Amino acid sequence: MLRTALRNVLAHKARLMMTALAVLLGVAFVAGTLIFSDTVGEAVKNASAKNLKDVAVSVQAADTAPGAPSSAGPGKDGKRATALDDKLADKIRALPGVAAVRSNVTGEATLAGPDDQPVGNGWQNRAVNYQPGKDGKDSRYPLLQGRGPKNAGEIALAESTAEAAKVSLGDTVRFATDGPVLKKKLVGIVASDDPQVTAGGSLALFDTATAQQLYLHPGQFDELIVTAAPGADERALTAKVSAVLPKDRAMATSGSRLAAQQSEMIAQQNSALSQTLLTFAGIALFVGVFIIANTFTMLISQRSREIALLRAVGAARRQVVRSVLAEAALLGLISSVVGFALGLGIAQGLRAVLDANGAGFPDGPVVIRPVTVLAALGVGVVVTVLAAWLPSRKAAKIAPVEALSNVEAPPAQRSLLLRNILGALVTGLGVAVMLWVSTQHTSDGLPAAMLGSALTLIGVIILAPLLSRPLVSLAGLVTTRLFGIGGKLAKENALRNPRRTAATASALMIGLTLITGMTVVGHSAQIGMDKMGAQGLTADYQVKTSTYVGLDPQLSKKVAKVPGVTATAPLRGTGFTTGSGPSDGGFAYLRGTDLAQIGKVTRLSFTQGSLDALRGGKIAVSQKAAKENHWRAGDTLDARFDGKKKTRLTVAAVYKENEALGDAFADVSVVDPHLTQIKNDELLVKTADGGSPALVKDIRHALGDSPLLKVQSREDLRKESASQIDTLVNMVYGMLGMAVVIAVVGVVNTLAMSVFERTRELGMLRAIGLARSGIKQMVRLESVVISLFGAVLGIGLGVFLAWAGGSLVGSSFPTYEMVLPWGRIGLFLLIALVVGVLAALWPARRAARLNMLEAIGAE
Repeated sequence: MLRTALRNVLAHKARLMMTALAVLLGVAFVAGTLIFSDTVGEAVKNASAKNLKDVAVSVQAADTAPGAPSSAGPGKDGKRATALDDKLADKIRALPGVAAVRSNVTGEATLAGPDDQPVGNGWQNRAVNYQPGKDGKDSRYPLLQGRGPKNAGEIALAESTAEAAKVSLGDTVRFATDGPVLKKKLVGIVASDDPQVTAGGSLALFDTATAQQLYLHPGQFDELIVTAAPGADERALTAKVSAVLPKDRAMATSGSRLAAQQSEMIAQQNSALSQTLLTFAGIALFVGVFIIANTFTMLISQRSREIALLRAVGAARRQVVRSVLAEAALLGLISSVVGFALGLGIAQGLRAVLDANGAGFPDGPVVIRPVTVLAALGVGVVVTVLAAWLPSRKAAKIAPVEALSNVEAPPAQRSLLLRNILGALVTGLGVAVMLWVSTQHTSDGLPAAMLGSALTLIGVIILAPLLSRPLVSLAGLVTTRLFGIGGKLAKENALRNPRRTAATASALMIGLTLITGMTVVGHSAQIGMDKMGAQGLTADYQVKTSTYVGLDPQLSKKVAKVPGVTATAPLRGTGFTTGSGPSDGGFAYLRGTDLAQIGKVTRLSFTQGSLDALRGGKIAVSQKAAKENHWRAGDTLDARFDGKKKTRLTVAAVYKENEALGDAFADVSVVDPHLTQIKNDELLVKTADGGSPALVKDIRHALGDSPLLKVQSREDLRKESASQIDTLVNMVYGMLGMAVVIAVVGVVNTLAMSVFERTRELGMLRAIGLARSGIKQMVRLESVVISLFGAVLGIGLGVFLAWAGGSLVGSSFPTYEMVLPWGRIGLFLLIALVVGVLAALWPARRAARLNMLEAIGAE
């Protein structure tokens, strides 16, 4: 029986090729994801380990140490204060077992590139102090050109940063740390394998005194790196260092523990992407299951006499099952091996694409773990065998007497009653869950939405044979009217075996369900965000910093003096809680603004009270916040800011939702006493003529042309929010495109085997006068009908799931409302039509080229 299985694989190479392709693509996706994850994880881990090579103990200030509580942040002068100073460094340096202590200062510096645009990705724009050794060089940052900075007028840059800023040795570098533009001479270019820098950030280096002046206070540091003397025990040394640290103001972490923490953090960062990719790989394999099962069902139907003969000569039912499963396992193994090789290319390609989009992964060799090989091969084989299990059971039920029967007799159709009952129950349960989800307005309903979506999708797949009859018949009316006998034959062929038609269409349906659902939600979310962004905002520009360091309040006066600017309103704020304890009760974010100007840059609508009622230190709250916390105009709140003592706030007004103002707002005099550092989060600017590029330049010039600044129009804000959703949706399109490709393969496979199965029938049609072009047209129309059936089911189901699950998205912003993207839905139907035509090219050509007499005499 094993030899029989091997012979069948070799005898039906062409028929099984498409099935192998479905398995191959799914396995390639799985292998590529695992290899990519392992390779990138190992490269980042090695880069981090290199940075920690000489670290025996890391001493960090309490507000920056891993797991430490957050401090109050920068002081009123904008600089951090730490307990790590020269005296503490000297104490540690004097401990037994300490070889050296390196004192680090870190911060953020945003460089101005061409056209004053910022270089790098905001939060990854690092700045550190250059610490030369006895040889005058810092071993962490090997010099490529020039030398290290020595005084306040000098700066060094990483090579990639200098290239992005288009500066070279001797040039003046313009940058900003918290607002004002600073200028320094570029004296050195260094190499850096810091993952943050290679991932699209920037790196600037200053001498230690300058770095302290910019970010801390003279003599203070963010971190002390302790290098152990030869033979010193790391754990004992960590305990000694901890003993001399000021209590609750600094903490020591061993180098090995720090490395472990970084490895765990890297693993967590990679796991989200890996899980996402594996989810799409699972979808691709799930789609492949339908193709595999369909193929084996058709093969067994075609080989019914052969199997009956095997049964007649003594083969047991178990042997028949094992023979089919062995055939499937062999096919799965071959496909998985080829798929794994393709996965290597996918891993490299994925890394290149992400690097091109700014990921900047560290260099490193491709990592192929044994578990990855076993997982990829195992998944391919197991999926193929499981998909072939039901067809193998069907093969085992073929009786020996069927060897004597006429192979041209159509196989008896099994009743769909049990399948329809099961499908109705599963679909009903899934729809019921999704209807319940549609009433939920918090993210807590996400697990139920995922369960309901899965049940509904599975239920529709089970019901697909039943649904195929009315939908295919409806399509047949159109094809018959437009194409005559060819269209009618195509309809009858599609209805001949509802299970086969359903399985073929289901593969396409799954991909289109997910794509349609994501498209509808993404499109609706974008429109909702546009409404929310424009809701109440009449300002022409929003000014803020790219690193969220805030704007000096004095800058708003400079902007107000720019010709063409008619009003400016600052916004700055902080959160507060209400209740008996520091953290219980309701939470709201209170924004401070200029009450005389805010009405000129936003559209305020009050349901209780008015803007004038806010005079005298009172506040206004949004309708949403008022409803959630049961607040009304006239109420007095006991508010706590940052857990401090209670402050009495009086609610004087309630306003309709306004994205710019959020939960609550008041005059800046109410908010300022509760801020550690008085800086504006943003500045809203109204102009006389709606703004212009020239006015934007004038505003930037008034603010010192700082690379930190972002001056955005309402259209810029809309595009910024749209880009986030578009990126997500496009990624989903790319990933689910694999499932659609596999579905196309399934249509080709089904049609090709169907042509082989109907060889005599096609010969008879040719004999009674149907031309070759008519045969081609019939096969093409059958393919189109099956593809459109899958598309209609997928699009309809996707729209339903998007509607039901949209309420969860709406919890993020109240302006969400489902809007169907008719253009894209029409495009999906057009794609299904094209898929049907293209998938039929080879089968239709093969059917038309059959020799009439040979086909009639075929068995």
